[in-house]
Amino acid sequence: MRARARPWRDGGHVKKVEAIIKPFKLDEVKEALHEVGVSGITVTEAKGFGRQKGHTELYRGAEYVVDFLPKVKLEIVVPDAQAERVVEAIAGASQTGRIGDGKIFVSTIDTALRIRTGEKDEAAI
Repeated sequence: MRARARPWRDGGHVKKVEAIIKPFKLDEVKEALHEVGVSGITVTEAKGFGRQKGHTELYRGAEYVVDFLPKVKLEIVVPDAQAERVVEAIAGASQTGRIGDGKIFVSTIDTALRIRTGEKDEAAI
């Protein structure tokens, strides 16, 4: 039995950097990413909790526990060689030194494909 050809070639190595940050830090982070050459970013409004925990609010005389705090999730796909600079830029621009500053995750992307042109991996980003 003949092995089937893989539909994806092994091209340039690509990383995905995901960051969860405080919403008011978005503009600073965006500027820092621009300075290190990031040309595209996906931003999603998110809610979550960790060590920061929630808080209680009073509304019409009733007390409510707000468990999930507003955050912003950033997703950036970059060539492997650029990932460390991207992480440093995000960390530097988003740090306040207080609980709840956020998290950064880096993962390897097996394949990136630009739908319009069919370009793959580094050429697609």
